Amino acid sequence: MTRFRQAVALLTLGAAAACGQAGGSAPGPGAGGAPPPAAVDIVTLELKPVERTTEFVGTVKSRRSTNIQPQVEGFITRIAVRSGDRVRPGAFLLEIDSRPQQAAIASLEAIRTAREVDVTYARQEALRAQALLTAGAASQQEADRAQNALNAADAQARAVDEQIRQLRTELAYYRVTAPTGGVLGDIPVHEGDRVTKNTLLTTIDENAALEVYLNIPVQQAPQLRLGLPVRLLNDQGEPVATERITFISPSVDEATQTVLAKAPVSAPGGFRTSQYVRAQVIWSTEPGLTAPLTSALRINGAYFVFVAEQPEGAAGNTATLVARQRAVTLGPVIGNDYVVLSGLKPGETLIVSGVQKVRDGAPVQPSPRAPGGS
Repeated sequence: MTRFRQAVALLTLGAAAACGQAGGSAPGPGAGGAPPPAAVDIVTLELKPVERTTEFVGTVKSRRSTNIQPQVEGFITRIAVRSGDRVRPGAFLLEIDSRPQQAAIASLEAIRTAREVDVTYARQEALRAQALLTAGAASQQEADRAQNALNAADAQARAVDEQIRQLRTELAYYRVTAPTGGVLGDIPVHEGDRVTKNTLLTTIDENAALEVYLNIPVQQAPQLRLGLPVRLLNDQGEPVATERITFISPSVDEATQTVLAKAPVSAPGGFRTSQYVRAQVIWSTEPGLTAPLTSALRINGAYFVFVAEQPEGAAGNTATLVARQRAVTLGPVIGNDYVVLSGLKPGETLIVSGVQKVRDGAPVQPSPRAPGGS
């Protein structure tokens, strides 16, 4: 039994020694070995057109927007339309009580009848005086007096006719009609309300002729020029249309210290008059570099990126790369990219994903799906 136990012990020690030799021949990362390269996505930086833009809040207005106000005063007796109705030019909108006006016309017509009687009598007297003058039974002075009386009566009759004509013209204003076609806005008045010439009855807007109004700060006004592109954005920041400036105000708004610029809105639908919209004025387009949002890290207020470089002595071996941290200066965001102002050059290889798992000097390997990988 003693020899058997000694043999078992020798076999156990030999196996342990063999295991120790196997483990020592392939040390892992935790035993002092180098970590495996991290798989990252990379792109090769190239110059491409970069826009220099400024975003403003614009107001959409209609070139065919009409404020409807009465031309007479009185009480509203009938409203024939509702807010939101589409009307044609000349459509009947509402009616104002015209009975006082009709009474005034009737009174003047009675006065005109009396004036016509005066004219008839004055004409008869003038004819009689002329006959007596011819017969030598009346003087020239009497004939002239009768003719002057006829002229005065005729003038008074014509004055009454003009007053009646004026009142009849104003009578048509008691029926308010649409001067243009379009969609009715809010109608803040009601039947029975008394309105004056300053009362706003409603508005008529035609969305087919829209403009965007932009108030540009006076500091940026020297950069304005006719034809400058303006990109309109929706609430999600997506481009809807690109227009061009067609008007620049020659003066500065004293209250806001801004210069008014206008651009037509040709995009079909989607915009309403008096709507606020996001508008980007594209000042210029020049070659530049951009970096994806996912490639940048912000540390203590500064931005850093990682570029993939070949270590010394590994020229031509693209599978052997190391990550190098680089401080950069970034500009505005365009889409999903930063505009790179400084810190990177064309032709450099930028790590665009997996930057959280790499460190300066760590080995990296391009992912097979990487846009700029091999």
